[in-house]
Amino acid sequence: MAFQVHNKTALVTGGGSGICLAFAKLLLSRNCNVLIADLQLTPEAQELVSAKNDKSETGRAVFKQTDVIDWKQLQAAFDATLKEFGGLDIVCPGAGIFDPPWSNFWHFQKTSAETNSYPTLEINLTHPIRATQLAISHFRHQSHQNKPGAVILISSIAAQLPILPIPLYAASKAALSSFTRSMAELEPKYGIRVNAVAPGLVKTPIWNEDELSWVDEEKDTWVARERVAGVMVECVERGEYVGGTVVEVGAEVVRMVGVLNDPGFAGEKGCTVANLGKGYVDTFQLIEEQFGK
Repeated sequence: MAFQVHNKTALVTGGGSGICLAFAKLLLSRNCNVLIADLQLTPEAQELVSAKNDKSETGRAVFKQTDVIDWKQLQAAFDATLKEFGGLDIVCPGAGIFDPPWSNFWHFQKTSAETNSYPTLEINLTHPIRATQLAISHFRHQSHQNKPGAVILISSIAAQLPILPIPLYAASKAALSSFTRSMAELEPKYGIRVNAVAPGLVKTPIWNEDELSWVDEEKDTWVARERVAGVMVECVERGEYVGGTVVEVGAEVVRMVGVLNDPGFAGEKGCTVANLGKGYVDTFQLIEEQFGK
C-alpha cells in the first residue's frame, strides 16, 4: 500500500555511506525519522546524524552500530528504532558488499574451510531476507492500527547478467530480485509492500581499485546515488510500484523489470562497464593460480 514518507520512521542498514546514506538524507528532508544501522559512519554520515538529532524536531537521525550478519544485532536495531521513535514504517536492509577479495568465489585460497559461509551472501542476501522477516512481523503486530508498511531492498542490474568476475554478487542480487517478487501478495493481503531497486553503476565505497578499473570514465556513466534514493522513495509513495516490483535505475531510464522475457537494459547510460574484460583476464589468472593445486 502506497503512503507518504513524511512524518514516518525508517530503519536503514548500510546508511553509513553510499546509496543508503543518500536514502537516509532524502527521508530526513521529508521529516522522516531514520535509524542508521551500520558498522560505522563516514564523516558525511556522522555530520548528518549530528545535525539531525534534536529530539524536539521530527526528521531525526540516530546511529546504531550493527553487524548485519549477526541476527541478534539486527534484532537490536529494530528494537532500538522502536524505543527511540515509538514506531516503524519503512525498512531498508541495504548494507552490501561487492565481492571483495576476502569473500570472492575466485579467491579460493582465502576461503577458509572453517568459515562455512560466504560473507557476500550473508550480507547481500541472508541479512535482507532476515530483516524483511522481522519487518513483516513488526508490521503485522501494528496491523490493528491500520498502518501500512514498506520494505525497500537493493538489487542490481547484475541480477540480470552473467558476470564471471563477481558471481557471488550477481547471484545474491538475482536471488534478492526473486525474493522480492515472491513477496508480491503481501500488499493486497496485509498492506505490506516489498519492492526492490536495481541500480546501474553507482560509485560507492564498496568498489575496490581493481573493480574501478573496469569502468571507463569516458564511455561509461555513473548513476547518481541521489537518483537511486529518489526512486526508493517513489517505491514507497507511488501506487504503480505495487509489491513485488523490481525497478531498474539507470542514468536516464527508470523502468520496471519484467518477470519473464524482460528485454534488458540494452546499453542504457549507467548500465555499461566498458572495461569489464579486465575482470575476466584477472579471473582466469586466479583460476590458474589457485584452483587444482
